Amino acid sequence: MSVTSNDFDEQEQEAIKNFRKYLMIPSVHPNINYDKCVEFLQEQADDIGLPCDMYTAVQGKPIVIITWLGTRPELPAVMLNSHMDVVPVYEDKWTHKPFDADMDDEGNIYARGSQDMKNVGIQYLEAIKRLKGLSVKLKRTIHVTFVPDEEIGGEDGMGKFVESDYFKKLNIGVAFDESMASSNDDFITFFGERSTWVFHIHCTGIVGHASNLVDNTAAQKLQFVINKLLNFRESERGKLKTDKNLIISDVTSINLTQIKGGIQANVIPPEFIATFDCRVPVTVDHNEWANTIEQWCKEAGEGVWVEYELKQPRVPVTLLNHSNPYWGALKTAAEELGIKLRTIICPGSTDAKYIRRVGLPAFGFSPMNNTPLLLHGHDEYLNVNVFLRGITIYCKIIETVGNIE
Repeated sequence: MSVTSNDFDEQEQEAIKNFRKYLMIPSVHPNINYDKCVEFLQEQADDIGLPCDMYTAVQGKPIVIITWLGTRPELPAVMLNSHMDVVPVYEDKWTHKPFDADMDDEGNIYARGSQDMKNVGIQYLEAIKRLKGLSVKLKRTIHVTFVPDEEIGGEDGMGKFVESDYFKKLNIGVAFDESMASSNDDFITFFGERSTWVFHIHCTGIVGHASNLVDNTAAQKLQFVINKLLNFRESERGKLKTDKNLIISDVTSINLTQIKGGIQANVIPPEFIATFDCRVPVTVDHNEWANTIEQWCKEAGEGVWVEYELKQPRVPVTLLNHSNPYWGALKTAAEELGIKLRTIICPGSTDAKYIRRVGLPAFGFSPMNNTPLLLHGHDEYLNVNVFLRGITIYCKIIETVGNIE
């Protein structure tokens, strides 16, 4: 059965229109101009009747803050965060234009950002619009934030924002951010995430003519290090195969992503550099893992060392027990909605890491169940009914969390 605009009431049609309009803004890396996003969000704030402010730590990378003042503004506020940027596309691999926000007969809206995560940003605003329309009052202030550059690490966005006096004055008590689609009835909820390490192993050695078999070459040392790291990778894969209760975020992932070196085919080069992307679980001792890498470099031979491009610290997870009233409120909202939360450590990285790093609880929650995981993929889409249900879900979550005493 085809999905048409007649299947939705006026309020739903308006929400769908706003979602598609936001998706049509190509805030795609690299070199994003965020002006159209800011203009669109200011229009949305005006439509809802809420003040809209902007904070900029890095020129050209604005943070938009839309605020719904609570009746007891002295209470710690609730932050609803999303990012405006999206990852690049290979347009020739898409069956729909990635920034046209086409909706097919089944109600699937195709666009980059439909799952990651412009959907959530609009769901926040549409939920607040509904609550205000019903004259709902919240005790706690709600700050809806739209940040730049999450897809390239977020350092110039949320990373600098949480260190600012502006952020401190917001008096945030808890933050919500993104999670990912679930293929079954569960709603995936992040309460922590692995630490990202990117490191370069430098291997130096004897140079010479490539017709010779000289010893102690950079390549021999490189082979040793690669074998160590990829054998370790296989052992982590083995854990996932033997223990079906484990998921990728429970183990250390490591991948060789670049090898550099050499200038000519018949010259043995003086150095090779291998780059690895590694995600370290919250259960792993960072010092021990760093010492292991150092030891493998030492065993490879003289002139081998590790250089870190990125070495994120271990960040405490958000507590999921009675000591965290925000978790209790989120659970209550889920129970009243009849939905099941599946709490996991985020396998990748989100802006929530910066929130937790300054000691605040943060949940990753994107209301997308029974939906294929398509973030960063070709033909990314979200079904319109999943999108609309997400607004209803956020209405309950915002009202429940926003009224914690």
